[in-house]
Parts: sequence; C-alpha cells; structure tokens
Amino acid sequence: MAGTLYVVATPIGNLGDLSPRAQQVLAQVDFIAAEDTRVGAKLLNRFEIKKPQISYFEHNRRAKGEQIAARLEAGESCALITDAGTPAISDPGTDLVDICAQRGIPVVAVPGPCAAIAALSIAGMDCGRWCFEGFLSVNKKSRREHLEDIRGERRTMVFYEAPHKLLRTLEDLHQVLGDRPIALVREITKIHEEVYRTTLAQAVEHYRENPPRGEFVLVLAGAPKPQEDEAPPDPMEAVEALLAQGCSISEAVKRAAKELGVPKNSIYNQAMERFSQKE
Repeated sequence: MAGTLYVVATPIGNLGDLSPRAQQVLAQVDFIAAEDTRVGAKLLNRFEIKKPQISYFEHNRRAKGEQIAARLEAGESCALITDAGTPAISDPGTDLVDICAQRGIPVVAVPGPCAAIAALSIAGMDCGRWCFEGFLSVNKKSRREHLEDIRGERRTMVFYEAPHKLLRTLEDLHQVLGDRPIALVREITKIHEEVYRTTLAQAVEHYRENPPRGEFVLVLAGAPKPQEDEAPPDPMEAVEALLAQGCSISEAVKRAAKELGVPKNSIYNQAMERFSQKE
C-alpha cells in the first residue's frame, strides 16, 4: 500500500507559527523533502524533531520527484516543506503533487502560514475577489506578456518579489498598468514587518531613494471599473429634429441614417409609423 505525501506549511518568519499538527506530522513521517535542507534543519532542531531530509528544489525536482514517488509507492510517508510558507504555491512542490496524483498516491494538506494570505489580511485593500500572480518573469518578453494579460484585471492582485528586483517590477507595473493603489508588505511575522500603503507612482519614487530590504508581497488594486458607455443616439429623435426643420420623412430618414451610420431601411418603417400622420 502506498504511503502518503503530506504538504506541510511552515512558518514564514516566526517559528512559533508552526502548528501542533504540523509538528506531529513532521515527527511521524519516514522522511522530509525540503527545498533547502539547511533551512529545514533549523526548523526541525527548534522542535527537537529528528528525521532524515532529502533536498527537493527547482533544479532537481524532476529526478528527485521520481525518487520520492518511488519511495511513497513502496509504502513510506513523506512531508514536503518549503523554506517558508505553503509548498506548491509559486513553488516546485506543484510537480511532486502532480506526480503523486497521477500515480494514485494519497496527498494530504497540513495547512498553515501563506505569505499571500497573510499580506492580504493586513493590506487594507479589497480582498473579496483577488488573484495570485506570483513572481514576474525576468525574461523581458514573458514579463511584458504577463503584464499585458493583466492590464484589465479588476480583481486585487498579489505578487511576490525579491528586494533586488522590486524597483524594476514597480516601474514596469506603473508603466503598463498606470497609477493605482498598492500595499507593499515585507518581512511578514518578522521583527521588521512593515506595510507600506501607497500608489505605484509614489512607491517608485520611494524605492529609488530608499533601497528595499527583505522579501516583499505586493497587493495591487485591480483595474478601475470602466465607465458605462453612453446609450447610442435614438434615430427617431434625429428624424424628428429634421422633420422640424422642414424635411420630408424620406429625406429625414435618409439624412439621419447617414449621420448615425445606420441602414436607411432599418429605420424607415418605424419613422413612417410614428411620423406619417404628422405630415
């Protein structure tokens, strides 16, 4: 019988946020797949958990994913952890979950900290409807395509960004999406946690003068609701105005149709029914 893969959320800063259930699972599984085993070791040592770890990260995910799946199929259990937060959210853990799903290996969530949710909760922005956009690509073409795709997105958007790329990201967002409200949340649950609520234009100016530090979550307002289009002009009103100027019905219909760009035949019968008795 196949073992179980546990997707375990770990603290995004404050180690006190590791749930009792997560501690229990980490202590009971046969082994732990960690994004960085050094970071995993600090967490395990803090809670006096002694379990073997194997590395599982972006550049070895294909080979290690197969190895982990084989061990699970042999009956072992595994906890998947990332450096911080919930695995598989903008994270290579997605691939391992997919492998297990395809092979019928049970996958169980052990929920807990998530930087996107934590940032939304303190951003002070509309979070009734929102979408997660993750990291913008460093590739210029992919980055531009991503920004163009979300130009009209009206839901609040959440991005992750590293400090050394933050200013460029803010500049690109401002250039493509225009100025709009943004909350920049950094170092969540850590000593220097900060929420900077501002606009894209002001954020660009601020970080040009103040080099950013720490990992950021950007909570960006969606595109403003487009103004409702004005009702199209009523052809009958145009016909009536021309009749008042002395035009015949046929002449008024012809001129109104030309001015409004509508077929003459589409309004002629209506005009005859409404105005023929007035002539």
